[in-house]
Amino acid sequence: MTASRLKNASIQIEDLLKEYDIRLRPSFGSDPLLLDIEIRLASFDSISEVNMDYTLTLYLNQYWRDDRLVFGNKSEEITLTGEIIDKFWLPDTFFPNDKSAYLHDVTEKNKMIRLNGNGDILYGMRFTSTLACMMDLRRYPLDRQNCTVEVESYGYTQADVIMRWKNGRASVLDLDKVQLPQFTITGYDTISYGIYLATGVYQRLSLSFILQRNIGYFLFQTYLPSILIVMLSWVSFWINHEATSARVALGITTVLTMTTISTGVRSSLPRISYVKAIDIYLVMCFVFVFAALLEYAAVNYLYWGTRARRRKQKTQIKKNATHTDYELVGETADRSSPILGLRTRTMTNHRLTTSSLEENCLTQRSNHLIDNQPPRIRPFVRGHTGLYSSSLHRNTRRQRVNRLYDQLRTRLLGLQQHIPHVKDVNDIDKWSRVCFPILFLLFNASYWPYYIARPETFA
Repeated sequence: MTASRLKNASIQIEDLLKEYDIRLRPSFGSDPLLLDIEIRLASFDSISEVNMDYTLTLYLNQYWRDDRLVFGNKSEEITLTGEIIDKFWLPDTFFPNDKSAYLHDVTEKNKMIRLNGNGDILYGMRFTSTLACMMDLRRYPLDRQNCTVEVESYGYTQADVIMRWKNGRASVLDLDKVQLPQFTITGYDTISYGIYLATGVYQRLSLSFILQRNIGYFLFQTYLPSILIVMLSWVSFWINHEATSARVALGITTVLTMTTISTGVRSSLPRISYVKAIDIYLVMCFVFVFAALLEYAAVNYLYWGTRARRRKQKTQIKKNATHTDYELVGETADRSSPILGLRTRTMTNHRLTTSSLEENCLTQRSNHLIDNQPPRIRPFVRGHTGLYSSSLHRNTRRQRVNRLYDQLRTRLLGLQQHIPHVKDVNDIDKWSRVCFPILFLLFNASYWPYYIARPETFA
């Protein structure tokens, strides 16, 4: 470009800005300004479930026409950067769901304006923005999320500025080059609609992404360890029930491990009230592990309870045998032995037995006299009839309590009769070896098809 051409360009810019009023929009006082939007994605930086937002870097290009800046034909163009951009009218575009954003300024501010000879203007910038994305985590981590980029004019209503996508869905560029570590972009859509606010009706553009969460990370970090911990708790069914320390240590270890896994998962999620898919799986795994520990508690209780009953029965049998021996000695006491030493010993035992029998008779006679005494009659005190009525009320209440207690005891005894009696505690372990794996397989067979095969719809 020659020096004369540069001089002419500078003169043209000065002439364009001489009578240019930056305070007024193009086509002021006539038809609304048509503002075309184009977005080029640079990267998805992060997605946070805790904060319910995501960060991305993008190029925002805005197109419009300003008849005040016509200086030639369409083929001629002037690209400007730096502070001179602030001398032109610029649209007040903002992102309604934006939390924070910054314009890149290395090595200079990443924004430019391009003027065409026929008055067409391109205004582009590069920035990073953190946008809100309200996620539904009921299916987490087998979920899909719908996150949006919303663009709107802050001050100009539809009567002044009408925003639209430059080329429809083709206005979103380089989407196929973007990669996320935990998500896959399965689709996107561009929407344009009017929003009614207290200050007027504004045109809003919305770019929505369908993000499918990748399950691989959670399979190896959460699901597979939980499955192995549950299977590890089943090892106790093959350990001898008398090895108390081994089975208790194994059960407590698996319970604490499941608690640690659940705590780690909850720390990376917001404190939401509804139940998530991963919560259901971890809770069921915890239930299986805890049930395995309770199974040994039942086995241990039945085993030692049976031994205690057998020991009690043996003791009772010995007592009965000793009582029978005493009766035999009493019967042979009347028979005198022909041997003098044995005769004396027998007579001594007979005297002891006779004296003890006499003592028992005296005790029974005294108890009989006490029982045969007439009942005492409570004296009736004139003027204090409330004492007698309160005692009747107290007796009635005691009878009701005793009646309820008897009914409850009768029902418990009937329920105990219906419970099958376990003759060998090893049978409980044998049944647990079969029932626990089958129930866990049934749970997985219903869990995974429900959350994977069942489609998820967005409003």
